[in-house]
Amino acid sequence: MIKFTLACEREHEFESWFPDGAAYESQTRRGLVVCPECNSQQVRKAPMSPAVMGARRPERGEEPSRPVALLDEKQVELRAAVGALRRAIEAQTDDVGQKFPEVARAIHAGDEPERAIRGRATLAEARALLEEGVGVMPLPMLPDEAN
Repeated sequence: MIKFTLACEREHEFESWFPDGAAYESQTRRGLVVCPECNSQQVRKAPMSPAVMGARRPERGEEPSRPVALLDEKQVELRAAVGALRRAIEAQTDDVGQKFPEVARAIHAGDEPERAIRGRATLAEARALLEEGVGVMPLPMLPDEAN
């Protein structure tokens, strides 16, 4: 992916991402690149330092990077907030894994000491717990977990 700084005939500047330079040229010729401010199709590359997203080889022992969606500032902040909330919940709860339904019931019944737990439950198990009066809720999912 490559990001170009573009300008229209009225000198409105904006940025746009393209798979490569040829894709920019093709889309511009077909009138698909349009100024977001004035809708002009008379668009050209503005002076810039291109930002290129390429495959970088991971360093020894480094986790290989995964492709990331292009996000605006608000989405980046939301992602960070969800991640921080998730980390805080994980730090303050005991992970009981697949035994979540039975441990949650035991805590609710007073058979186990009261504490904050997290783990795995099927949708049917979670519904059954709620019907029994056991308070449960899903952890906020991190965006990368949905992919």
